[in-house]
Amino acid sequence: MNEKLALSDEILLSIQKPERYIGGEVNSVIKDLSDIKVRFAFCFPDVYEIGMSHLGIQILYGMFNEYKDVWCERVYSPWDDLDKVMRRDNIPLFALESQDPVKGFDFLGFTLQYEMCYTNILQVLDLSGIPIYSKDRTFDDPIVIGGGPCTYNPEPIADFFDIFYIGEGETQYRALFDLYIEAKDSGMSRKDFLIKCSQIPGLYVPSLYDISYNEDGTIKEIAAKDGAPQVVDKELEKDLSNAYYPMKPVMPFIKVTQDRVVMEVMRGCIRGCRFCQAGQLYRPLRERDVEKLKEYAITLLKNTGYEEISLSSLSTSDYTHLDELLDFLIEYCNEHKVNISLPSLRIDAFSLDVMSKVQDVKKSSLTFAPEAGTQRMRNVINKGLTEEDILRGSHEAFEGGWNKVKLYFMLGLPGETTEDIEGIGDIANKIAVEYFETVPKEKRNGRTIEITASTSFFVPKPFTPFQWASMNTKEEFLDKANITRKGIMSQLNQKHIKYNWHEADASMLEGILARGDRRLSEVIYNVYKRGCIFDAWSEFFKNDIWMEELEKAGLDPMFYVKRERTKDEILPWDMLNCGVSKEFLWREWERSKQGVVTPNCRQQCQGCGGASYGVGICFEPKTGV
Repeated sequence: MNEKLALSDEILLSIQKPERYIGGEVNSVIKDLSDIKVRFAFCFPDVYEIGMSHLGIQILYGMFNEYKDVWCERVYSPWDDLDKVMRRDNIPLFALESQDPVKGFDFLGFTLQYEMCYTNILQVLDLSGIPIYSKDRTFDDPIVIGGGPCTYNPEPIADFFDIFYIGEGETQYRALFDLYIEAKDSGMSRKDFLIKCSQIPGLYVPSLYDISYNEDGTIKEIAAKDGAPQVVDKELEKDLSNAYYPMKPVMPFIKVTQDRVVMEVMRGCIRGCRFCQAGQLYRPLRERDVEKLKEYAITLLKNTGYEEISLSSLSTSDYTHLDELLDFLIEYCNEHKVNISLPSLRIDAFSLDVMSKVQDVKKSSLTFAPEAGTQRMRNVINKGLTEEDILRGSHEAFEGGWNKVKLYFMLGLPGETTEDIEGIGDIANKIAVEYFETVPKEKRNGRTIEITASTSFFVPKPFTPFQWASMNTKEEFLDKANITRKGIMSQLNQKHIKYNWHEADASMLEGILARGDRRLSEVIYNVYKRGCIFDAWSEFFKNDIWMEELEKAGLDPMFYVKRERTKDEILPWDMLNCGVSKEFLWREWERSKQGVVTPNCRQQCQGCGGASYGVGICFEPKTGV
């Protein structure tokens, strides 16, 4: 236990879950400051339980702390109860390991996973006593750097950051730390340091780019200055099997969202779903060596004491050595009484066979993600999944003993019709019928089919084929949810189907922030000053304040949401390159309008641009089918 706590016993006893703030967890890293040249505070701008479940931070936390001259510590957004106390008593935000104020660190790094966490970034800066705007900081303040998927359009928060790291973090942080040490030793100015940072591959320094606008609000020009590159290319870890992986992840004191060993088997995805940002950002697909993964599994389970291991990727079924890995894990985990979790499996016979082998899997629901209610719509989004696949997978699952099914769909997809929406209820009903036809009454043991259909609202994301698409309004979303509900209620088996849908207000704001520009920085700052934090949590979200501040700033939400972009429009993120060409994305956008399915990466190369990295699936033989 850390004896140098930043919070008094009185405060700790007055707040929810004080374990969030005391540090001292097993496998957390304590270092001697006399050996340290760079102190890095790594922040997940949300509550501890969510941040502690994030694999990316665990990887970089471990990697940074492997450097003898770097000490990386963790920071999370204080929950609202502690937030109030810290403001009342002027307690500065602190890092968990040392309990030292964040303001005294060299770097404050944020992982940017979700647009609705943006006000929490300002909360962390504010509580730390760090000027919120980059332009107001000196070299006595930490360098504020962001990474993660939201950095592929960081423009709405560009004014708050000194640097964005574009791509995978394993490759360039050592070069950044060395440059920082050199800058401090030589008395370099903060501005000159940032200019030199822009020359490190993958580092985007937003202050070195001037943005001008046309009268209609679209971007006129993105102009790089002071020698910054006109386009910043993403960084990619080319040798995933030999890349750093944390063998001693920090063990939380309380139950967190992912309370298990998480083992990343690969990065990237072959499928090319047109709505999916991750499927584009992490191209090309790269797999970890199966023998390394076997070693990792044993070591991680021994070092953590967890009773469950999860295989992590965007599409675990597509890992080519999954059978071999699972055979090994089943034998080892059965012997040591450890459960195996397999998220991200597809609806096919192979996946169901895999799941049937795994201990205790029949206790949980079977999860399918058709995404759309009709085959036409699934072709539009390039889902690569037919109704026959869904029903055949359901049939085999029911034969295997499952009776609970979760179905995930999206509403508001480009080109969607009422028929597509009503198809959600139809397919849920067909799955129920399949159950009753597959499992005779005498074999049901008093059980029946339970189907939960959930719909999220489609939000177009940068660097996807749908980045040019129009998004639905709140009213359109709710109308479509109502059509879905009525469609389910009209089904013969409606009593076996439960329906949930996402919040339309939050989806609208997510859409504004996802494709927004720098003019939104003022709005984010103003809503924060009016008390908006934890916008991702429905009990805290104040949509009316966001809409009022957009109006005050003279910004029309429909400009960001409803408008379909043209091919020649300069997009706010056009100074960045995710490794997938704009030409490929436009080609996929056009194919979506025609409902044409594009073969996956194992079947046929589509020339997306991923091959430029010289690694991964781009250089493997193609099946052609």
